[in-house]
Amino acid sequence: MTSPCNYSTAPVSEFLLICFLNYQSWQHWLSLPLSLLFLLAMGANATLLITIRLEASLHEPMYYLLSLLSLLDMVLCLTVIPKVLAIFWFDLRSISFSACFLQMFIMNCFLAMESCTFMVMAYDRYVAICHPLRYPSIITHQFVAKASVFIVTRNALLTAPIPLLTARLRYCGKNVIENCICANLSVSRLSCDNFTLNRIYQFVVGWTLLGSDFILIFLSYTFILRAVLRFKAEGAAVKALSTCGSHFILILFFSTILLVVVLTNVARKRVPMDILILLNVFHHLIPPALNPIVYGFRTKELKQGCQKLLQRGLRIHRRAPL
Repeated sequence: MTSPCNYSTAPVSEFLLICFLNYQSWQHWLSLPLSLLFLLAMGANATLLITIRLEASLHEPMYYLLSLLSLLDMVLCLTVIPKVLAIFWFDLRSISFSACFLQMFIMNCFLAMESCTFMVMAYDRYVAICHPLRYPSIITHQFVAKASVFIVTRNALLTAPIPLLTARLRYCGKNVIENCICANLSVSRLSCDNFTLNRIYQFVVGWTLLGSDFILIFLSYTFILRAVLRFKAEGAAVKALSTCGSHFILILFFSTILLVVVLTNVARKRVPMDILILLNVFHHLIPPALNPIVYGFRTKELKQGCQKLLQRGLRIHRRAPL
């Protein structure tokens, strides 16, 4: 195994990812649940995307937003997990300078895009519950297109400086990243320069993007809850809340894991580094694996669409010549 203290006076052209410095024997055992969760995430999200694409009844704004969420989840999984499994299985620890900063950009950008998508979905549920008669005129296909452009543009522009600021630093000493992924601060610590600006920018942008999204999500659900409590018809409140249940559970998955990662990084002196690394990996895997399953089980239209897709596949298989 490559030594974790690899010093050189020459400029760095590649990095080495060391996942669990103190628990190398864990890697082969951990690779099994990681690979199963990865297959589950990719399969479930692909099934959801195909179902929405083929089922005409699902060509609605809410399901287009869910498709965007699934696409973001798949890209995040493909950006992080295959490299982690390659380290675990084949000891392929090296990652090129450009590939590392590309991974850093995708992770920061797509996580922010996912948070923003949750915010738009919360607004969708707010309009559906609080202004049901105006819903068809407000949440239109044009609205989804504009929201998608906003999600991509806002987060790409504001997160792009994170890898750019890190890439401009001089790397003339260590080239071993004590992490499974090219996290900004893990890479910045290897530079010969002061990286205070990197740390401040990531902190400000991270809390601005995620914080504003969560505030708007909280406000949306506050208005939804207030409107639901006013419903007098029997069963109306339960029916209204059930339409928001899947979305609320997804937000809970995303925010809970993100909060754990943030808190453990704040208390990094008290929390072992290997725990932080493991949480960072699972943060890119557990929500993508659970999101389509939760929506699939809790949404009647999606469940029926998946059943039709499976039945169509079985019919084609039976007709195919042996």
